[in-house]
Amino acid sequence: MQSSLKKSLYLGLAVLGLGATTVVSSTASAASKAKVTSDVTLKTAGEKRNVEATGTNAIYSKPGTVKGAKVVASKATMKKLANSKKSADYFRAYRVAKTNKGSVYYKVVTMNGKYRGYIYGGKSTDAFAGGVKSADTLTSATMPTRTAGFRLTNAKKNTLWTAPNNTQYKAKKVSMYGANATDTFTVSKAATKTREGSLYYYVTDEQNSAVAGWIYAGNGYKDASTTTLGGLTTGVAEPDATNDNSVKVVYRDANSAQVGSATFITTAAKTKAGDAVAANKNAAGKDLATFAANSLPSGYALKTSPVSTSNATFGNTLYVDVIAAATSKVSLNVEKVDNGSFSISSPLTTGNLSASEASVTLNADAISALSGNKGESIPSAKLTTIASGFSSTFKGTKTYYTTSGAPVHYEFTFNPTNFTSDNRNASYGDTLKASFVATLKDGAATTTSTDSSWIA
Repeated sequence: MQSSLKKSLYLGLAVLGLGATTVVSSTASAASKAKVTSDVTLKTAGEKRNVEATGTNAIYSKPGTVKGAKVVASKATMKKLANSKKSADYFRAYRVAKTNKGSVYYKVVTMNGKYRGYIYGGKSTDAFAGGVKSADTLTSATMPTRTAGFRLTNAKKNTLWTAPNNTQYKAKKVSMYGANATDTFTVSKAATKTREGSLYYYVTDEQNSAVAGWIYAGNGYKDASTTTLGGLTTGVAEPDATNDNSVKVVYRDANSAQVGSATFITTAAKTKAGDAVAANKNAAGKDLATFAANSLPSGYALKTSPVSTSNATFGNTLYVDVIAAATSKVSLNVEKVDNGSFSISSPLTTGNLSASEASVTLNADAISALSGNKGESIPSAKLTTIASGFSSTFKGTKTYYTTSGAPVHYEFTFNPTNFTSDNRNASYGDTLKASFVATLKDGAATTTSTDSSWIA
C-alpha cells in the first residue's frame, strides 16, 4: 500500500512539474514577442522609396515578430519576386515601424498592388536593408537623334503616362484633353525600364505644353529613314540623297586625313545643285551646322565651333576640322582615416577608395570639364571647376559594426586644395587624383546610388 502511495505521489508530482514547465514556457514565449513602439508614414519623395525584394524575408500582416502577424507573401514567394523581370514586382515602401527589440519593418506594396504588408528592414532607418533594397526602376537611355516633330501613332494603343507603367506606384495615363490628332511632340528625356529593357521617351505637346508624359518608344529612333518608333511617328521619311538636295560632310584631323563623313539631306522643295544651303533643314529639323556638329566621328571634337556653313552649297562637300578628344577619369583616394573612439575590425585604410565604398557625387559642369583635346594640358580653371563639383562631405555605402555590435559608417570629406595641386600637370585623358579624409560616424551607411562612370 505504501508502495502504491509512493508511486501515486511520484506520478502526481511529475505531472505537476510538467504542467509548471508548460506554464513558464508559455509565459516566456508571450513575453518574448516584440511590440511596436512607432509606426509612421514615410515622407520622402516616392521615387526614393522604390524598393525590390532581396528574397531573404517574408511579408507579414504586421511586423513579423509581433503577436498575431500572419504571412502575406512567403519567403519562397519573395525569392521569386526578387528574381522577377517584371516592373510590376517592384515595391513602394510607405510606412516604417520600429519594435522594442530594435528591429525596423517597412510596410510595402507591389507596384501592381498584389502584395501588401510589413517586411523586415534591418536595425536602422538610414537605409533600406534586410528584406528590401533600394531599386532604380528606370535607367537613363540615349536621346534620339531627332527630338522634335513627332506625332502619336495611336493614342489608344500607346498613350502618355505619368511614368512608364509600374515604374512608379500608381503611375497613370495622362489626360489628353486639349490635344489634337495633328499635334506634334518634342522628346526631352529617354529611359528604359530596368527590368524589361523597353524604351520610353518623355514627350511634350508642342501646341499644348500641359499635355506631357512618358510614351513607349519601341527600339528607338535609329536613323533618318525611321518614321515610326513605338507610339511615335515622324510621318516624314528622309529622301534619297542627290546632288540637288544633299551636302557631304567630311571630317579631317590635324594631319588633314579623313576620319569620318556624313550626308546632310534637306527636305526643302525645289533645291538644286549649286544653291546655297543657308537655313534649309533635314527631316530631323536640323540645319547643316547643327547636323555637322551632331554627326562627329566617335572620339573627336570640333576644332572650331560653331561649324561655318556660309559657303556650303548643295552637291558639294563641306570639310570640317576636328581634333581627337579625350575624357579623364578620377581615382578616389583616402589620405587620412580617423576612427575616433570607435573600435571595429578591419577598419578602412589609406589608399585607393573603391566606388562601392562611397556615394561620391560630381555635378554636370565638373563632369563636362573632364573632357577636352587629347594630350592637351587641363587648364587650372578647369581643375577648379572639377574640384568645386564634388560634394564637400558624403556618407559611405558600407556599414561597419563596433565590437559591441553598433552600426557605424565612414563620412568622407573632400580636399579641394590637394586636388588642384596633385593634378596641376595633368592632360586630358590622364587619370586625376581626388583625396578624402575618412571619419568614422554613428549609424548605418547610405545606399544612395550615384553615377560612377567618371570614377577610374
